[in-house]
Amino acid sequence: MDIKVGDILEMKKPHPCKGKTFLVLRVGMDFKLECEKCRHQFMIPRSKAEKNIKRIISKEENQTV
Repeated sequence: MDIKVGDILEMKKPHPCKGKTFLVLRVGMDFKLECEKCRHQFMIPRSKAEKNIKRIISKEENQTV
């Protein structure tokens, strides 16, 4: 998957605060994500994150909306 810093990921499972969209802050073997609803930041292994992604909202697409 081609995920870059600044992209927004919509996940299949929600965060405990019920938010489903996450901003990508760092990519590599792990992703650093920030919940769009409560602003909580956390690290998640790349393999686990890629399994749970519903759709990717790219940085360019996000700026035009």
